[in-house]
Amino acid sequence: MLRGDHLHAKMGSGLLCLSVLALLYTSVSTQFVPPYTEDCRTGMYPPKGPTFKGAVTWYTVDLDLPPSKRWTEVITDKKADLVTMIAAIKDLADAFVPSGKLINLVDKDLPLILNTLPYPFNEEIVGIAKDSGVPLGEIVLFNIFYEVFTVCTSMVAEGENGNLYHGRNLDFGLFMGWDTKNKSWTITEKLKPLVVNVDFRRNNHTVFKSTNFAGYVGMLTGIRPHTFTLTMNERFSLDGGYIGILEWILGKRDGMWMSFLTRSVLENATSYEDAKNQLAQTELLAPAYFILGGNQTGQGCVITRSRLLSLDVWELDLKLGRWYVLETNYDHWKEPLFLDDRRTPAMKCMNETMQANISMKTMYDVLSTKPVLNKLTTYTTLMEVSNGRLESYIRDCPDPCMPW
Repeated sequence: MLRGDHLHAKMGSGLLCLSVLALLYTSVSTQFVPPYTEDCRTGMYPPKGPTFKGAVTWYTVDLDLPPSKRWTEVITDKKADLVTMIAAIKDLADAFVPSGKLINLVDKDLPLILNTLPYPFNEEIVGIAKDSGVPLGEIVLFNIFYEVFTVCTSMVAEGENGNLYHGRNLDFGLFMGWDTKNKSWTITEKLKPLVVNVDFRRNNHTVFKSTNFAGYVGMLTGIRPHTFTLTMNERFSLDGGYIGILEWILGKRDGMWMSFLTRSVLENATSYEDAKNQLAQTELLAPAYFILGGNQTGQGCVITRSRLLSLDVWELDLKLGRWYVLETNYDHWKEPLFLDDRRTPAMKCMNETMQANISMKTMYDVLSTKPVLNKLTTYTTLMEVSNGRLESYIRDCPDPCMPW
């Protein structure tokens, strides 16, 4: 079963599962025999060549503005791309539920969820819908489906000089429309023009920075300069995000939305330990991996979460030779699914790099090596906490390349 319990936990109905499998076998599996791997890449940084699709534009979000006004500049610039993205989601929905019935349900009922979402995220979503002209229900959908479909590779590493580096590939769009002509995932490609870097400021000072999709108010990747770095990876589980969202709709609202928690932590946590405690202890709507880096030696960990509990905190330990921690989408104490083993080639490349040579440059090399880089990869982000540095690059994976 692809990505462990992914099909049953996330697709829901047997009909949808059969449709996905048919798509996969006819459009994808005939191209390559997975897992496709290559020798560890070197010399990829500064980004260039066919895997580099472009730089990411910086924007400022003023946290002193009313929430409904904060994203106006971003949405004004990215309106056409957001409209195109929403149209692609609607086409995909119509492919599974013809006659527009699913989108009609989204437009009619999802706005009702908005009032249950925490402040200021609910008001920011209202402002985005107004600025973009996209129906409110569709913007709500855009903001919640990352809870259950984000797949990634994240790692924190400590160099011999004590500097901490944090890198990630954000992979998104699995099973969301395979384009046979261009050999790519439709939603993955539509997301790439929406990638933005955002400097969140209060009183004219940076509070945190993130790499975002325009129109999305939660955080998947971010840095609180000189304090900590944070990324979130999805954790596949039968007790997954769909259950949490359904419970939320039915009125059980004890858990917190993952991406809202990560944003709250980036905005409000004052230290690595404060961030770690919040990420480990807060009840969630969906299981997750939180990959956290600090600003002192030994401060780096992967927090493995169920919806209710912290199951494991896997930390850097230089005495044991663990100078990096690396997470894809499987518990680190278990073997990854053989059809989706990005962990083994990523660790091989990290080990070949060696602690003495780790840097933003060499971390980018690792994240550029297939299948760590794959057809789902939208962007790569690199962060260095000591100087508050965040840089991101839109990616492409030319053939031959794994679909996931």
